[in-house]
Amino acid sequence: MPNARLLVSSFVVSLFLVLVVTGSAAALDDPAERARVTEFENGLVIVTLEDDATPVVSFQMWVKVGSRDESDYTGLAHLFEHMMFKGSENLEPEEHAQLVNARGGVINAFTSNDYTVYFDDVTRESLPLVIDLEYERLANLDISAETLKSEREVVLEERRLRTEDQPMGRLYETLLATLWQASPYRTPVIGWRSDVEKATVEVCREFFDTYYAPNNIVVAIAGDFDADEALAHLERTFGRLEPAAHIPRNPTDEPEQRGERRVEVNFDLRGPLMAAAWHAPPTGHDDGEALDVLGQILSGGRSSRLYRSLVHDAEIALSASGGYWEMNDVGTFLAIAGVRPGQDIDEAERLVFAEIDRVRDGLVTEAELAKAKQQLEVSLVNGLATSHALASRIGRDIATFERIRPLGERLDRIRAVTAEDVQRVARAYLVPSKRNVVHVVPPPSSEAEEGS
Repeated sequence: MPNARLLVSSFVVSLFLVLVVTGSAAALDDPAERARVTEFENGLVIVTLEDDATPVVSFQMWVKVGSRDESDYTGLAHLFEHMMFKGSENLEPEEHAQLVNARGGVINAFTSNDYTVYFDDVTRESLPLVIDLEYERLANLDISAETLKSEREVVLEERRLRTEDQPMGRLYETLLATLWQASPYRTPVIGWRSDVEKATVEVCREFFDTYYAPNNIVVAIAGDFDADEALAHLERTFGRLEPAAHIPRNPTDEPEQRGERRVEVNFDLRGPLMAAAWHAPPTGHDDGEALDVLGQILSGGRSSRLYRSLVHDAEIALSASGGYWEMNDVGTFLAIAGVRPGQDIDEAERLVFAEIDRVRDGLVTEAELAKAKQQLEVSLVNGLATSHALASRIGRDIATFERIRPLGERLDRIRAVTAEDVQRVARAYLVPSKRNVVHVVPPPSSEAEEGS
């Protein structure tokens, strides 16, 4: 029998495409408009959205802490993503996940520069259990030397596999640390190895007590459930948590960049990597939609300018991508090329910047503009297709903007972007003297021979 969630998702996508093409997207029902926001006395914010389109409810806990909040020790936010699964006063390690999985649910978490997010996707009868489990690890988490030692080793191995032993991992880590010289956004989410190695139990406990407080958390629940019952259950559990007296934020702002920056990273690889990054505005900025459109035109698929130029026409690269990346306090615009083995990385770089200069010097075509807008409009349907997607959308919006942005508002902003807007933001942000360039290339042959 077909999966009910997939059927509903397909129906919503199809309906959305019809409405986009006909220009009547305003007629599309936006479930998020029915969301309800409640704040407890201890500062916990809960956003609930009853939607019975699928027999699933997604419970998400958006903790407003990420790598940008770290100062003395980096990697703590990500470390706690792991430690939150390692047991508490009343639960054995991994028992939380086992209880959810045994009921057919899905449980996981992720850490970003701005947030650490935990989610449980279950059927409605399991929601009370999920609330109790999430409360348990907030109230009674095991932060011990044994747990720290175990998860520190896991994180260091993850760092080795995903960053230190991967050319793309090295590229991103170097690029962001070059782009932001002072801002805490220069810190890799997984942390610097030495900090993860040296963090103590006392440091971890202080971090947890500071940021895992109810007045620093947004709970988002969307799907097939009773909101009043859930709120009453949350009041009996989460409502007992003590708020933090003060939640510090890293105050450092990025100074103006004065001149191009270049870094070369030596790594044993066959096909070199090239990347460039520019400073861009944070999420919610008026130029966001124009930058999104620019990103689609440059790297939105096989017909985009970068892919067509580097991969299809010149056959100098195996991949070409990029676009606008928005975060709470900063943003960046990226362009990345994976160069074919034996090809000239400098020529690949020249072609990347030539395509960017073409946008800066001339208007994009109406066909390009229309296609880019449609790509962005259709992508918004992911916020309607599943309970998980709905909870993610309303949770992030409340945590970031303290309001849920209506779908119609977001579509209107995309549709209002003109060819002149695209050229304007390209000229404003993609300035040659403000770019940061990283090359990942094999070490010189003499060094490679010495290291072998």
